[in-house]
Amino acid sequence: MPDVYKRLAKHLDNLPTGYPSTESGVELRILKRLFTPEEAEIAITLTMMPEPAAGIAERTSRDAAALVETLAEMSRKGLIFRMSKGDKTLYSAAQFVIGIWEYHVNSLDEDLIRDVNEYMPTLMKKGLLSAKTQQLRVVPVAKSVTTEMAVMPFEAAEAIIHKQSKIIVSPCICRKEQKMIGKGCDKPSEACLIFGAGAYYYEKNGLGREIDKAEALDILKAGVDAGLVLQPGNQQKSMNICMCCGCCCGVLKNLKTLDKPAEVIHTNYYAQVDEKLCTACEACVERCQMDAITVDEAARVNLNRCIGCGLCVTDCPTEAITLGQKAEDCRYLPPKNVFETYMNIAQERGLI
Repeated sequence: MPDVYKRLAKHLDNLPTGYPSTESGVELRILKRLFTPEEAEIAITLTMMPEPAAGIAERTSRDAAALVETLAEMSRKGLIFRMSKGDKTLYSAAQFVIGIWEYHVNSLDEDLIRDVNEYMPTLMKKGLLSAKTQQLRVVPVAKSVTTEMAVMPFEAAEAIIHKQSKIIVSPCICRKEQKMIGKGCDKPSEACLIFGAGAYYYEKNGLGREIDKAEALDILKAGVDAGLVLQPGNQQKSMNICMCCGCCCGVLKNLKTLDKPAEVIHTNYYAQVDEKLCTACEACVERCQMDAITVDEAARVNLNRCIGCGLCVTDCPTEAITLGQKAEDCRYLPPKNVFETYMNIAQERGLI
C-alpha cells in the first residue's frame, strides 16, 4: 500500500478546510507519523457525515466486529471523530485543522511539531485561506465594547459561554508545541474552551477537563488580561472559543505575514484613536497581536491590519483608543451552525 498516504492526503484535501500538497512532501510525512497503513485505508472511507460502525462496514464490505475495534482505537488516537446519539456511537472523518492536529495535544513529539510548523504556511495559504469563509472569527473583549454598540449575543464571548451545557477546557496546542521546541511565550496554556459534541469527544479522549461556567469565565478573563485574542468558531452557535497569541497561534502567526489580514478575518470592529488624548505611551503596541499600531506623536491604527479584537482598548491609560463598529450593511453575519460553515467553505473551494 505504498500510495495509501497520497490517497489519504487527497481525501483530506477534499474535506472542506483542505490538506494541500507540497513539493517537499511534508504533508505525507505527517500522515505517516499519525496513521498506520490500515488506519489510513479506513480513514479514506469516512465522510463528514457521522455514521455507525455497522453502516461503514456494510458500505465498505469490511468485517463489522473488527471494524468496531479499529474505529474505536482510531478515535482514541485522534485520527477520526466520534459522537454519541442515543445509545449509538457514530464515526466521521476529521479534518486536519481544526481536528486531527488539535486532537494530538497530548501526544506531541518534536519531529511531528517541526513537520507541522513547516507545513502550516502552505495549509493556511492554499487550504484555510483559499475560501472566503473561515473556521474562526474574532470577537471583541467585553471591556472594549460600549453600551451604545449593537452587539449580538454570538459576538460576546461571555454570552457564548453562558449558553453552554457542557464545557471542556483544553491546553492550547499552539503554545504547548512551541514550548516543546524552545519557542513561544508564557501566556496561559489552559485556554481552549470546547462545547457541544466536541466537548464530549475531548472528555472521552482525555484531552481536557470539564469545568462550569464560572470557571470558564475566569479562564476567559485570565486570557484577556494576558492579551489573548478571542476567536470563537465561525458560527452563531459556536462549538469552541480559542484564545490566541500572535507568536504561537498557527492562524494569527500566518495572518501576520499578510499585508491586509483585516480583509481575511471575520470581524465587525476596528480600533480608532483620539490623538488629543493619546500620550504616545505605546501600551497599545504591546497589546496588538497583528502589528496594526504604530506610534510617533500619537498612536495610529492600520485598518488593513486591525482585526477588531479590542485588546488595545483595555490597556490604554488615557482612554484614547476606542472600538468602532462597522456600518450595519458591512457587518459580518456568521453561519447559523458548524454544518453551514463547512458547507460554505466547501462551496467556495469548489468541492460541491
